[in-house]
Amino acid sequence: MKRLGKVSHVSSHKMLILKSEFVPRIGDTVVTKKLTEIGKVSDVFGPISEPYVAVKPKEGLNLDHLIGQLLYILPSPRKTKKAKLRRKTFDKKRSKNKMPRMRGS
Repeated sequence: MKRLGKVSHVSSHKMLILKSEFVPRIGDTVVTKKLTEIGKVSDVFGPISEPYVAVKPKEGLNLDHLIGQLLYILPSPRKTKKAKLRRKTFDKKRSKNKMPRMRGS
């Protein structure tokens, strides 16, 4: 769990806007300190040094209650080395089966 930032306001499209301390991944889960799920990261904008994050909240939340609260991120699961290795070997097999292109025809 990593500290994302403090909710500054709710946008006109009902998104929570936070001033973040780092650039999160789109789709990461956003939670409170008590691990109550708030929503998912929808957009990251602004300068890299001080990014803003738009969070799409879950249905049925009182958004005004969240203004000023610190929110945290639960990172999405990363791909394993095994999955990356499998992809590389698949790409090598595909490149071996391709016929070279004939130029000038």
